[in-house]
Amino acid sequence: MNTNETQQAGRKDGGGGWLDRALNVIEVVGNKLPDPAMLFLLLMIVVWILSWLLSGVQFGAQHPSTGEAISITNLLTGEQLVSFLTSMVNTFTGFAPLGVVLVAMLGVGVAEQSGYINALLKKLLAFTPKLLLTPMLILIAIVSHTAVDAGYVVVIPLGGIIFYAAGRHPLAGIAAAFAGVSGGFSANFVPSAIDPLLMGFTLPAAHLVDPTVELHPLINYFFTSASCLVIVLLGWWLTDRVIEPRLADTPLDGDEDDMPEMHPIDAKENRAMWLATSVMAIGFVLLIVSLIPETSPFRDSGTGKLTEFSAPIMQSIVPLIFLFFVIPGVIYGFMTGAFKKSKDVVDAMSETMGSMAYYVVMAFFCALFVAEFGRSGLGVLMAVEGGNFLAGLNMPGGVTLFGIILLVGFVNLFVGSASAKWALLAPIFVPMLMQIGFSPELTQAAYRVGDSSTNIVTPLMPYFPLVVVYCQRYVKGTGIGTLVSMMLPYSVVFLLVWSIFLIGYWMLGIPLGFGTSYVYPAP
Repeated sequence: MNTNETQQAGRKDGGGGWLDRALNVIEVVGNKLPDPAMLFLLLMIVVWILSWLLSGVQFGAQHPSTGEAISITNLLTGEQLVSFLTSMVNTFTGFAPLGVVLVAMLGVGVAEQSGYINALLKKLLAFTPKLLLTPMLILIAIVSHTAVDAGYVVVIPLGGIIFYAAGRHPLAGIAAAFAGVSGGFSANFVPSAIDPLLMGFTLPAAHLVDPTVELHPLINYFFTSASCLVIVLLGWWLTDRVIEPRLADTPLDGDEDDMPEMHPIDAKENRAMWLATSVMAIGFVLLIVSLIPETSPFRDSGTGKLTEFSAPIMQSIVPLIFLFFVIPGVIYGFMTGAFKKSKDVVDAMSETMGSMAYYVVMAFFCALFVAEFGRSGLGVLMAVEGGNFLAGLNMPGGVTLFGIILLVGFVNLFVGSASAKWALLAPIFVPMLMQIGFSPELTQAAYRVGDSSTNIVTPLMPYFPLVVVYCQRYVKGTGIGTLVSMMLPYSVVFLLVWSIFLIGYWMLGIPLGFGTSYVYPAP
């Protein structure tokens, strides 16, 4: 079934009533938005026009770092246009998220193409007691973020297969896995490519106000790790107490011959998986041991600390992600026969880079937009004026944080890409909240909560129609409205409880990550 047919089925068989109508409106409006790459191009043109219109206006606002009056630079002068052209290549190649994401994905791609990640997920789910089936499935779904799209194409259909094999409703398994993969997208105790990707947008946004700000990819690591427990517990309760009971009267009418089966890994795959995992574990232990001595080369040469931004360990996060995936991936691939020669490893990396082609195109236009937004002075002006407005409202910090989370969750209904959305919002939110004393780390954490919570109820999320197809294997009449009505309880509960968790986390002063602060400027 193609996407259009699936959408039509959703309109006929979905939840109906006001919910179905609201979803149709969201779908129509969202589909009218330009592609994210073109959206950045259009926004850059808007920045040029605004810079021309506002270049002669005196605003009276002062730059928070220099104390000088903020003025808007006209980017449409001949000199500025020449500067834009001559710096275009360096602007793109120097775009912070580009390198870190591509390097991390090279390693993840090898582990995924070799079959190592799939085998590991199946093994973890196979030995799980029936009582703990739901929480283990959600936990595996969360961990699957490390392999980016692996959760959508492996864990979600496996959720249906496992529940079906256990005598439970398969749609409940799909819902639980979808909630973990997409609803808990920002909850993970394993560092992944999303960490450097988001930080890569947060840092240049912070530099609009203060070029001395330094950030590393694990600025939210403690919070995202703790969030795993929140998402697993909430998802467990919702699946077993709310979703599955509602599905009790939904009969399975899929063709039994077409219903997928979960094939266990064979002996050769099992040996390869254990050896590859053991090598990865040994490497992790050796890394920890190497960090212990005060003379460790991974420590900051001046302070001897590991959590300083300048510490080599913090500069090595992305290369370590690469190594911890590429090494077990290569071992598993050669032991199982998925890789027969070195060229197969290179081909796996090449295939992964092929899937990243769209991201590279989007990054090109995004890099140009971010650079021009900064050069114009509009970013600093919006941050200062927006910060003054928020300060004038004198709202409690928790209310401000919750407002940001709700706004991000609403925007997420129309712009599904986490990177595209944060590239748009970071240059506004990060500097603005810095003006009222919120650190970039805290703003990014709030963004992650809002971005994750509403992923599972927007038909504009790229994998949403695919999940509908997974459901139709068991219940033919499943449509977009059906899936949304099934996932809406997860979305609402995640949004509210996770927001409260972040606010409580902030009020208790628990660190968000290594060497992070809640306030700007950091004490």
